[in-house]
Amino acid sequence: MPPLATHAFTDLPTADQFVRRTRWELRELWMVRVFADRYHIIDVNKDYFEITGLGYPDADLVPLLWLVNAAFDPTTLHDPTAAGYKEFLTGRRFPWAHDRVM
Repeated sequence: MPPLATHAFTDLPTADQFVRRTRWELRELWMVRVFADRYHIIDVNKDYFEITGLGYPDADLVPLLWLVNAAFDPTTLHDPTAAGYKEFLTGRRFPWAHDRVM
């Protein structure tokens, strides 16, 4: 199944705008799949859009994962994997008052 929209990565601000603009064309986000050379954002109906030219070795991927609330570990994100891709669920939630100092 082809992606609903594709963006060739050139810089972070345009990729950020692409994700913000096209995110609302999908249903509730389910997961992201990050390959070595592309990034898929997948909804509950398994419709997705992709950003080509950006993968898990790139440092610019971290803000885009935060943008869709992906649950990932930034310290191990850039490590190589034997599988073809890495999957992260979206919808990360914070506990109540996580930002308050006690």
